[in-house]
Amino acid sequence: MRLGRLAPWRALGRTGLAAAFAAGLALGVLAGPAQAQEQSLPGGFSADQVQGIERVVRDYLLANPEVLVEALTEFQQRQRLAEEELRQQAIGQRHRELTQDPATPVLGNPEGDVVVVEFFDYRCPYCKSVAGMLRDEIADDGNVRLVMKEFPILGPLSEQAARAALAAAKQDKYEAFHFALMTQPGDMSDAHIDTVAGQVGLDVPRMRRDMQAKDVDEALARNIALAEMIGIRGTPAFVIGRTLVPGAIDAETLRQLIAEARARAS
Repeated sequence: MRLGRLAPWRALGRTGLAAAFAAGLALGVLAGPAQAQEQSLPGGFSADQVQGIERVVRDYLLANPEVLVEALTEFQQRQRLAEEELRQQAIGQRHRELTQDPATPVLGNPEGDVVVVEFFDYRCPYCKSVAGMLRDEIADDGNVRLVMKEFPILGPLSEQAARAALAAAKQDKYEAFHFALMTQPGDMSDAHIDTVAGQVGLDVPRMRRDMQAKDVDEALARNIALAEMIGIRGTPAFVIGRTLVPGAIDAETLRQLIAEARARAS
């Protein structure tokens, strides 16, 4: 039956129109305009029928533009779910690197039953805004292992601060230095870093030497590669259990995510 003898386009319904739209797209994409005039689609559509289908679909979409919105929303939802599945897989595959890298400082309870991994930058205002809350919540819980991933993505000053923090860990003063940098105002210049280092009791000349150590280079490189693998593009970002949480969070959300991770592990 030729398309001209088919029922009016409103009788096709969305399912039939979707099939017709797919047929029209298949011809346009796979065959091309010139080839479409010479070949029929699988299933017996002729070139004339395909042109009719395209007209039907065009008229329908012009009359019902909300269909395009629905289709786009559905596509975005499926895309988000697919991306989340890939992130979950990556977190599972890289779990040891996330939680057990010996060069990564660990705060809180080293034997905690829940692991919270934070990727952060000392020049990130959102990281600074959650630092005090994070410290207090982890202390109040008492059973969380907090893994600190230096992730300096905001320029050379960020990198210098991250290097200084990893150097401070060599003197067993990472926690004091980290929270001092996060809570005190400053531009992360050399002078500011040295001032804060002196305040927390660091040997500043030794810190400066250790900042250039090969293991510090390697630790930062691993953190950057790991963030890319699991889809982290900004700071702060948290991995709590197997869940990636991009962006700053409040205390209530943090407690809820920790409780959920604890429940899944039990």
